[in-house]
Amino acid sequence: MAEVLLETLDDGLLTLTLNRPERRNALNPEILEALLDATRRAASDPAVAAVMLTGAGGSFCVGGDVKAMAAGEGRSALLDDRVEDLRRKMEAARVLHEMRKPTIAAIEGAAAGAGLSLALACDLRIANRSAKLTTAFAKVALSGDFGGTYFLTKLLGSAKARELYLTSPILTADEALAVGLVTRVVDDGGFQAAARAYAMALAKGPRLTLGYIKHNLNMAEYAPLEACFDNEALNHTRAATTDDHREAAAAFVEKRQPVFRGR
Repeated sequence: MAEVLLETLDDGLLTLTLNRPERRNALNPEILEALLDATRRAASDPAVAAVMLTGAGGSFCVGGDVKAMAAGEGRSALLDDRVEDLRRKMEAARVLHEMRKPTIAAIEGAAAGAGLSLALACDLRIANRSAKLTTAFAKVALSGDFGGTYFLTKLLGSAKARELYLTSPILTADEALAVGLVTRVVDDGGFQAAARAYAMALAKGPRLTLGYIKHNLNMAEYAPLEACFDNEALNHTRAATTDDHREAAAAFVEKRQPVFRGR
């Protein structure tokens, strides 16, 4: 049986590939367990500078396995046990959002339901031009999981999040770009190579500083202004002590590209 999640670490970039192409990478218990384990390990692995989440076979992820839902799989368990199990697996989205490393969703083809939620958990989203994005939950009479309502509200505001969840339109990549749902759209040809180059640029960046930046941005989602100022002052001063900062300053003066070493 093929692995449901492929992991490739190359020069600091960890690529996590959802690998159920015959089901357009629909999420099942095996893939969710693997994703939770992989994201937790990535968050603490010093060899990982950035994480890119993508899908095999021309699709990102269509969300939960609706065929399995229709067959009634998993309904025999007690409600409280099902809630606890889902909540634990949802941690993968939180880890993608909170880890002090850039996370990038490379969206090719469909991103729907929990698949879109996972993409929203990432810091940046790059999509191919023929991608289609939708919340999808309302169409299967579900309310949503994996933090989609949280992330979409933070990204686009309450009014747009309500529209996209309650009416569940299917957005093209260009439409998603126009409202700020994705960061960049590239042509279908060579998409994976373009997405990898985009993510690799972050992996080769000043990783300590990028971690401080992400910490500042995450804190801004919930903390009061004074606490954010205190945190910015601390992280800015920490970044100023790094070798990468000294290299960047020297490169600026010498009019060359800096070479960061992550320290």
